[in-house]
Amino acid sequence: MDLLAWIIVGFLAGGIARWIVKDDRSGCLYTVGVGVLGALIGGGLVRAAGIDNEDTEFLASVGTAIVGAILLLLILQALGGRGRRRSTRR
Repeated sequence: MDLLAWIIVGFLAGGIARWIVKDDRSGCLYTVGVGVLGALIGGGLVRAAGIDNEDTEFLASVGTAIVGAILLLLILQALGGRGRRRSTRR
């Protein structure tokens, strides 16, 4: 894939993953980064499972990227928490 296709797939995968996980961070670069890193994670998992992904269709590639991006966001949330929590003590 050329660079523009990576950016488009990354944006689609990152946006859908952020919508599913309910990630409230914003930014186009953040979304593309999550999607591209998710594609790398998903592709690594597919390859580790022994699935031949040389002849996969575009939608299968986007689906793999979405799954990888969801995993990435869940890991980021587990490491960083879902946000600041207010103390109820006075």
